[in-house]
Amino acid sequence: MSRARGALVIGGDYKSLGIVRSLGRRGVRVRVLRDDHLLASASRYAERSYRWRGAQEQERVGYLLDLARTDDLDGWALFPGDEEPAAMIARNRDALVARYRLSVLAPWETLRWAHDKRLTYRLAGELGIDHPRTWYPRGREDVLAFDGLFPAILKPAYRPELNRFTLAKAWLAEDARALADRYDEACANIDPSLVMIQERIPGGGECQFSFAALCRDGRPLASVVARRTRQWPRDFGRASTYVETIDAPEVEEVARAVLAALRFAGLVEVEFKRDPRDGRLKLLDINPRAWGWHTLGARAGVDFAYLLWRMLNGEDVPELRGRPGVRWVRALTDVPQAIAEIRAGRLSLPRYLSSLGGPIEFAVLAPDDPLPALVELPATAYLAWKRRASTRGTGPVRIGAARPSDGGAT
Repeated sequence: MSRARGALVIGGDYKSLGIVRSLGRRGVRVRVLRDDHLLASASRYAERSYRWRGAQEQERVGYLLDLARTDDLDGWALFPGDEEPAAMIARNRDALVARYRLSVLAPWETLRWAHDKRLTYRLAGELGIDHPRTWYPRGREDVLAFDGLFPAILKPAYRPELNRFTLAKAWLAEDARALADRYDEACANIDPSLVMIQERIPGGGECQFSFAALCRDGRPLASVVARRTRQWPRDFGRASTYVETIDAPEVEEVARAVLAALRFAGLVEVEFKRDPRDGRLKLLDINPRAWGWHTLGARAGVDFAYLLWRMLNGEDVPELRGRPGVRWVRALTDVPQAIAEIRAGRLSLPRYLSSLGGPIEFAVLAPDDPLPALVELPATAYLAWKRRASTRGTGPVRIGAARPSDGGAT
């Protein structure tokens, strides 16, 4: 197998930035195909960046193929930084593999079980693995007949596009009237068949755990177990703000069973939440791509992006397990989250400061690559303003990879 000539990273946020740095620090040529996020393209390790063209999936696949021809990217590796680009690559494997090395190793027939939460929970049921109780309403009448406990949440089975509902990750409903009203609002944003009702599992990030791995044929080659100690929002965990590696044999055992059943190949994060009501570990999500805190792996001894690069180039990947006691923080979101926890009496200032000691990896700040940290705050403020302006109605937000006319935590 000849070596890939470089890597084209799809996406511009801090997840993609982590991939750019992982590869660039080892001399791999890296370019960025960015969305509205700017961090990855600001890295000193990104030799060039491009802007997505086209709105629909087939237009974007065509743009990728054109880019390979016009910019001499034949043989480069494609690294998606989020779930929608990963799904796009898997669905269009036959077309893209003619020009690129694909870091999405699992075929769409496998990936869809992780992409669509309806299939994820079906798989969990078949394997006898606990997961949040979930309802799939066929219409408003089913919502009005809901017999679960409140508060309940509404969430999408997957994100066909970015809008008020899918960006929020989950909507809380305190009673039956709120549930019906929020259901109507959700249906105005996405296909009603994608709207799920789910029980709300209490507890914050201290109850959420992940098993992250690089797999071949369902067997983890390199892995790490982590606790998502602080996250935003606290209950729904749209994004981790502070993560630490731990020893958790039960988390690893259940995750390995899921990955073996899928015969999964490539990068994956399997998310769980321990239900304080019964003490049971419940499957939330399977994220078949780079996750928010993947750079924690490198600090813990498992550099996932670079190991995947080695796998793509036919090199041996040693069996590695990340060491416990290593921390990851995204300061921009963790500081306000920690302040909220301190005000609520769930965290003390000395305990917060202590959590920042020891081996720690910052999501954006890096001494050898300072520019992304300098642009993070103004870039994030601009993007937040743009999203608020775009989501005042029910239309889609054109941020990130588009879907065809066709990670979440509870």
